[in-house]
Amino acid sequence: MVPMNQVYHSQIRAFDSIPQNPVALYEVYAPTGETAILKNVDRKSIDLTSLRLSQLCPILAEAGFEATLVGADCTVHSVNTLESAGPGELAFLSNRKYAGMVAQTRASAVILDPTTSVPGRLSALRCADPYGAVTAAIIAIHGHRRHPQWGISKTAQIDASAKIGKNANIGPCVVIAAQSVIGDNCTIYPGCYIADGATLGSDCTLYPNVVVYDFCNLGDRVTVHAGSVIGEDGLGYAPVGEHWVKIPQVGRAVIGNDVEIGANCAIDRATLGTTEIGAGTKFGNVIVVGHGTKIGPNCMFVGLVGIAGSVTVGRHVTLAGQVGVAGHLAIGDNAMAAAQSGIAGDIDAETKVLGSPAIPIDVAKRSAYVFQRLPDWVRRIKVLENEVEGLKEAFRLNLKNQV
Repeated sequence: MVPMNQVYHSQIRAFDSIPQNPVALYEVYAPTGETAILKNVDRKSIDLTSLRLSQLCPILAEAGFEATLVGADCTVHSVNTLESAGPGELAFLSNRKYAGMVAQTRASAVILDPTTSVPGRLSALRCADPYGAVTAAIIAIHGHRRHPQWGISKTAQIDASAKIGKNANIGPCVVIAAQSVIGDNCTIYPGCYIADGATLGSDCTLYPNVVVYDFCNLGDRVTVHAGSVIGEDGLGYAPVGEHWVKIPQVGRAVIGNDVEIGANCAIDRATLGTTEIGAGTKFGNVIVVGHGTKIGPNCMFVGLVGIAGSVTVGRHVTLAGQVGVAGHLAIGDNAMAAAQSGIAGDIDAETKVLGSPAIPIDVAKRSAYVFQRLPDWVRRIKVLENEVEGLKEAFRLNLKNQV
């Protein structure tokens, strides 16, 4: 038996070429000194957490998601999608668009709302918030990613003036420069670079090839995914004749507590002062934040969002995929921008916008309705114009005959 607390690779991946069968092999990396060895481990030898549905219900309730068990009190060992789940697995339905798949799933049980019908063979955990409940179920059954354990790798280069906290987990080929500070319980994956005077709080995780530039600050429990850069120079140039003169970017970037930053993001340092990402904010992949921008707490930016410099974003703002924000604007608290919105002016608090340029979402929907029907309306207008011309000609002929 290989308990999960001894499985060190960040993911356990089934070989695509092996068909589903009881002895499917998995890749598992386990450390041996400074190296890692590859083992072939029978799927059944990995001690995933198995729970009866009656055991899962109080766990969901404790997380704030009261659930009612309908059907057999079966045991589940993993969570999967309706489409991919098999016997012994727990699926979920959070979008009624996929309700038809409930009757087709091979799962043993499903988390869903109180009213959607299920076939008699399928156990159900009925809950007012299935998406929140399945999140709690995934945490209970699968837990969070388990990191490789290096201690402090012999190939890491750590300046003598750097301060390293307790329980450091620093991978191969990490560079930690002078006067930098690494908090307790931080995990830093191979290839990361922490520049002079940079600070990481406690319980931070930096995935491979993350760069934190000089004198930038990350709070506690910050996660930065592979390839992201914190505190690079912003696009700061002064136009002199036909030339662009570099403006030294002497500010820094400050990342609040509990922020998670996706892969390949870039957060500029400020020209002067700070670029700020508020506590609890979450970024998808390929997010660009310009210099001097200040983003409030608990925001959600989906992939490919670009924000120019000196923007002020309020709290709990949601920007969907491919939203672009021009510079020197303000976006109010709880505002939301739909995918591909182009924000060229200030957005009031509690406002939902759509389109490019972004306008209130109700207006945008009506405009889209009109736009989609323009070809038909143009055709109808031409028909009416011809009919009017015919009536005018008939009126002229009638008038001439009367004369």
